[in-house]
Amino acid sequence: MKNIITFGTFDVFHVGHLNILRRAKTLGDRLIVGVSSDSLNYRKKYRYPIYAEQDRLDIIKGIRYVDEVFLEESLELKADYIKKYSASVLVMGDDWKGKFDDLSPLVEVVYLERTPSVSTTSVIEVIKTV
Repeated sequence: MKNIITFGTFDVFHVGHLNILRRAKTLGDRLIVGVSSDSLNYRKKYRYPIYAEQDRLDIIKGIRYVDEVFLEESLELKADYIKKYSASVLVMGDDWKGKFDDLSPLVEVVYLERTPSVSTTSVIEVIKTV
């Protein structure tokens, strides 16, 4: 069985999120998704997500391409998560290109192209102007 793992905040869920999850699932048998905790998101982006971590976990659990979901507490634990879930492929958006290459001794690292013109930040900006 080939396990695929990916990570993200998945705040203000949009078609770009759906596309990367759909494409990641095609690379293996099981898709395991780490959803960034509220505190991790604050440490990364200096803001809390719009949706609370439990809501974001529930949204990702409800996606048919996703087989398992867990809360990601720290960026520094990626190798531990890969080992824990016996992942053979790590999928990330190409905005992270090169940033996880150090994990290649543990896992095949694949950077998928992001959906053009869609990002959580841009969605939030549109909402603010309405």
